[in-house]
Amino acid sequence: MTIEQRQQEIIEEFALFDDWMQKYEHIIELGKELPVISSEFKTDDNIIKGCQSRVWLHAEMLDSGVVHFTADSDAIITKGMIAMMIRVLSDQAPEDIASADLHFVNEIGLHQHLSPTRSNGLLSMIKQMKFYSLAFQAKNNG
Repeated sequence: MTIEQRQQEIIEEFALFDDWMQKYEHIIELGKELPVISSEFKTDDNIIKGCQSRVWLHAEMLDSGVVHFTADSDAIITKGMIAMMIRVLSDQAPEDIASADLHFVNEIGLHQHLSPTRSNGLLSMIKQMKFYSLAFQAKNNG
């Protein structure tokens, strides 16, 4: 499934909810479903800078040429947000991640319903995931 198809899937899911309390509950559920990151990757090096809560993000390039992400957070909403980002961007080619227009964030209304600190945290997550993909791209081309 492409990044665009995954975004569309999330947009359709969020359209099923009438209000933001239900949408927040869905985000929390997505966080609960996030596969557990290996404890060896819950290090200071993997903490995303710019997030108010702690978010660990690990990226690895698989032999198939895609970037696989795992993550965790100590805050339930934040964990749901990183779960959505992983759902959209994980197991995709580095070039596709780097150039992805993550329009679903605005289309589901997430930016308008996050506090400024959470909004900054979400931007930091996106930046870090794109940074990893650019690093893998450079390594492949180098």
